[in-house]
Parts: sequence; structure tokens; C-alpha cells
Amino acid sequence: MLHLQLRVPVELTEDVVDLLTANETVTNIAVIRDGYTKPRGSLVIADVAREGANPVVAALRGLDLHHEGSIMLSEPGTILSDAASEVERVAPGDPDDAVVWDIVENAARRDSRLTWAYCTFLVLATLIAGAGRLLDQTILIIGAMVVGPEFSPVAAICVGLARPRPSMLPRALGTLGAGFGIAVLIAAPLWALAHAVGLASTFDASHGPQTNFIVQPDIWSFLIALLAGIAGVTALTTSKSGPLVGVFISVTTVPAVGTLALCIGVGVWSEIPGALTQLGVNLVGLVLSGTVTLLVQRAVWSRLNSTSRLAGLGFTKTP
Repeated sequence: MLHLQLRVPVELTEDVVDLLTANETVTNIAVIRDGYTKPRGSLVIADVAREGANPVVAALRGLDLHHEGSIMLSEPGTILSDAASEVERVAPGDPDDAVVWDIVENAARRDSRLTWAYCTFLVLATLIAGAGRLLDQTILIIGAMVVGPEFSPVAAICVGLARPRPSMLPRALGTLGAGFGIAVLIAAPLWALAHAVGLASTFDASHGPQTNFIVQPDIWSFLIALLAGIAGVTALTTSKSGPLVGVFISVTTVPAVGTLALCIGVGVWSEIPGALTQLGVNLVGLVLSGTVTLLVQRAVWSRLNSTSRLAGLGFTKTP
């Protein structure tokens, strides 16, 4: 279940209440007139089955409520209610599989911003990955994949292409490119310093049988990126977030950037093309499979909504 909290202009209150009441996936509706003072408006709250949230929000948008008032969606931890159980029963599909596009888009926009926290995690991940390549330690490579935050802008690119939301692409692409650039600009001088004091040798930076895959991309690099993109987007769009960690362990985006910074710092120029190719192959695979996964999910849920009892209520518009 999702919880709806709406700020509704007085003149729209009856229309909104009628809309929610008529929808069989909505329950626990309450109205507090003049519940808001800044800006003024009625407070309308309700619970909606996750599977039915898209057409309900689309109908509210059709009333221009996102401009004239406000629409807030949240996920309560526990609801003990027979009425809530009943609306979940009549809603199409399964709650764990339902994709609420407004929540997905909002999360993608929020997490794809270039912030100090994003840059900090990316720099740390780049340094850890560089150390993993230098010491030929796969455990450090795995650690770097988990720490790296770069999947957020990749997911935003997929959402921007699949929805489509072209306005999301410049920020997501800028965050991805600028983040990698900042990480290399910070990490490379540190590796140069380590090389100067004898902590990082050219030989160690260019030899490591356990981590050679980073600079030797092949068809498996692309195939694994495709699978990781599907897993990552599925975790983003559904209520199952656990698999997202596995995505970071499945691809070599940050390890490639970490190796690139290491090679620049210690002067191993021969491995830079391989690291760049690995990075490009994985990004292309992630974006391609992530976008296709979102398009498939849109088609499936559009079909479910159009063939369910929601169709009889006129709430079949897909945002």
C-alpha cells in the first residue's frame, strides 16, 4: 500500500474526493477542510494499492492538482486493515512487482545530482579500485563496486530515455561525466605521489592476473553489464531493493576509472585504452538493458491497468 497526502484547493475538493471514492484500489479516505494554512487548502488523505497508484496519480494530474495543490506519496511500514487488504486483492498484479512511475522518476532525479556526498563516495571508490588493481586484490575491487554511487545517474539516464523525460538527461550525463572526471583528477596526483615515494611501482600497476579483466574487456564484459542493468533497474522500480547491491559487484565501471587514475599517476599509458574501453562497454550495456527493461515494464503495467477493473472507472491513462 501507498499513502496519499493531498493539498487540494477548495474548489477541487469535491472532484478529488469523488475521484478517489470511485476507484476501487483506494481506501481509508479522509478529508480535513481548511487543513492547510500555507498555502490554504483541504487536506485529503487516502491509502492506495501500489498496483493502482499510477492511474490514480494520473487522474489527479489530470485535475492539475500537482500545480494547483500538491501530491505526496509515501510508503507506510505496516497497515493493519481489512479494507486495505481488500483493495490490494482487487488491484491488478502483485504489489512487489508494481512500478510507481512518479516515485521512480523522483528518486532518479534526486539521486542523480552532483553533490559533495556523491563525489566523496566516487573518489573513495576510485582510490579503493586503484589500490585493488595495484595490489591485485579482487576483494578491494568488490569493495570499490559497492561504495561507488555511479549507478544512480545511469539509472536516471535509463528513466529519461524510457519515460521519456529528456529534461533528465543533461543532469544525469553531467553528473556521470563530471563525477568520473573529478575522481580521476583527485586520484591520479595521489597515485603519482605514491609512485614518487616508492609505494606504487609501474610493474605492480600493470601486472595482476586476478584483476587483468579490468583492462581486457571482452564479450562477457558486455553481457554481464546487460544483466546488471536489468537487475539494477528492477531493484529501482519495484519494492525489492536488495539486488541493487549485487549490481555494484557485477560491473566494472568504478574499477575501470580507478585503474585509469592509477595508470595516469604512475605512467602506465599502455593500459589506459583498455580501461576506457571497459568503462564504455559497461556503461553502454547498463543503459541499453536498463532502458529496455523500463520499456517492457511500462508496456506490461499499461496492459494490466487497461484490462483490469480500473478500465471501467476511466483511470487507464499511463503517465
